Amino acid sequence: MKQFLLVALVVLGSAFAKAQSSSKQEYIKENYTKTIHQIEMRDGVKLYTQVYSPKDTSKEYPIMMQRTCYSVRPYGEDKYPSRLGPNEILMKEGYIFVYQDVRGRWMSEGDFDNMRPNIPGNDVNNKQDIDESSDTYDTVEWLINNLPNNNRKVGQWGISYPGFYTAAALPDAHPALVASSPQAPIGDFFFDDFHHMGATLQSYIFAYPVFGHQTEPTTESWYNDKWDQLRAAGSMDDSYAFNMGIGPLKNVTENIYPDNFFWKDVASHPNYDEFWQKRSIIPHLNNVDHAVMTVGGWFDAEDLYGPLNIYKNVERNNPNNKNNTIVMGPWSHGNWAREPGHQMVNHIHFGDSLSTFYHREIETPFFEHHLKGEKNPVLPEAYMFDTGLKQWEKFMQWPPQQDEIVFSFGKNGELLINKKGDKKESFSYTSDPSKPVPFRSEITPVTFTPRAYMTDDQRHASRRPDVLTFQTDILTDDMTLAGEIQANLEVILKGITDADFIVKVIDVYPDDMKNEEHTPEHVTLAGYQQLVRAETFRGRFRNDFSKPEPFKEGKKTSVNFPLQDVLHTFKKGHRVMIQIHSTWFPYIDRNPQKYVDNIFEATESDFTTGQVTITGASSVSVGDNNGIEKQLPKLKM
Repeated sequence: MKQFLLVALVVLGSAFAKAQSSSKQEYIKENYTKTIHQIEMRDGVKLYTQVYSPKDTSKEYPIMMQRTCYSVRPYGEDKYPSRLGPNEILMKEGYIFVYQDVRGRWMSEGDFDNMRPNIPGNDVNNKQDIDESSDTYDTVEWLINNLPNNNRKVGQWGISYPGFYTAAALPDAHPALVASSPQAPIGDFFFDDFHHMGATLQSYIFAYPVFGHQTEPTTESWYNDKWDQLRAAGSMDDSYAFNMGIGPLKNVTENIYPDNFFWKDVASHPNYDEFWQKRSIIPHLNNVDHAVMTVGGWFDAEDLYGPLNIYKNVERNNPNNKNNTIVMGPWSHGNWAREPGHQMVNHIHFGDSLSTFYHREIETPFFEHHLKGEKNPVLPEAYMFDTGLKQWEKFMQWPPQQDEIVFSFGKNGELLINKKGDKKESFSYTSDPSKPVPFRSEITPVTFTPRAYMTDDQRHASRRPDVLTFQTDILTDDMTLAGEIQANLEVILKGITDADFIVKVIDVYPDDMKNEEHTPEHVTLAGYQQLVRAETFRGRFRNDFSKPEPFKEGKKTSVNFPLQDVLHTFKKGHRVMIQIHSTWFPYIDRNPQKYVDNIFEATESDFTTGQVTITGASSVSVGDNNGIEKQLPKLKM
């Protein structure tokens, strides 16, 4: 009977969701007129654009625009989506909504370029120097001069890759563009998505067909059959076993993606060379004079670097812009776009109706004020969610000014707070790329991109001999970590000449912690080791991302890198834990640990087991907020 009821509830839930979707489509059809346009860019390429205009033509409306590589479907003048705009509140407030397929994708002409490089300036007389900023500029110019009943004010938003297109339009923007919201934006493909601090995310292997093939204008996907090449490599039920079965990445080049241009780009540019540097939007965020609200999720596995560094660089490079703000909530990638009711990231519940709060109190007032002149919501510089206290906090600057907290490493796994470690101490483990540390506590299938690991239980890792684990005593008071986290490691390698370094900051729950209402049945919160923040770093880039170099065996070497920002209060009765290890599979690819110039060309014989030692002079610090220039190794732009 219980199973029958469960099936019945699933069926009823599905039917209810379909009914809701149908109802929303009817609302849009009743209140909006859909038109389709081929907007010509300055070089003659035409971009497919859909416009939804209010049927009430008695007044003027601002334009809300999204440019995407993921399709503006549904195609056809008689086909309507189930939602318009960034949220349902704005959909009903009266806007002209515009959706555009970017160059070389879906129904637009031209060639697709991943993270098309920015060309400074927007010379409309130069017909050949095009980028995403110029395409946005030309689109805005056409819209304000050709769409009836518009008030000549334009806003834009987008999540993930559309977030990059939003950010790419910030420099040299059209004067009519007055409000932009890059959300989970890619900032730099060497630090977002497909790479993290020089390491390649093997867990993204399923995503390459979407980005690695040119197409003619089409309404049909080109990547479904491309995935068959990957599925042929083995069962995809267990991502760890599947990726181990692939072997060295050269097998992907030869057997799985031989015709994928994006895979070839990644494989042939393993370092932060000119190819990647010119694709970063971060250095070009100058002369941004309109309102910008950057949005991200603290548990965004894909794009955490992007929103934090886009916000910081707009802030740093445009001191006269008083309308630059950042919002970071307890969300996975793009979670804020929909309201799930209970906001869960993997096993952890952070509250209810958090997306609705964001839509009602933050996102809608931002656009209503700047595009319609409604009451100024007076948003703080930073609207940030404390993921430990599980509540919103407001800051007048981010990162906030606070005393630096330094964690050091002591004997018997002791994590020291604001005490220096003994430089004579050392902590070693054997790193074996043939038996890498799993990045998940559970068996998981191959997915498009991983997400749940960002709050995952780390007990599986703390029990392994190739993971160093340090924890504090039980906290007698709350401890808040706010701002940038920096790992400063002093390392010694033996038997190997290259290594990766994964550093995790973990919230250890009390041993008598009770499960909460929304805790999954198979999870025990007592003693749960919740991942709060982690980052990986490919050691060969310790001095310069563009010039890798091997380690010298037996020599003490500094490896310093950021773990990105955090706002998390470790509650009284909890512990702070830090883990350090050198494999994290298949989230990142396996480093052979024998230095080779290009890991994508490494052979099975290059994979070497060796000893990694972390000395007592190492530390992890929070709150010394001097900016990204201090945190990163030499970063050429």
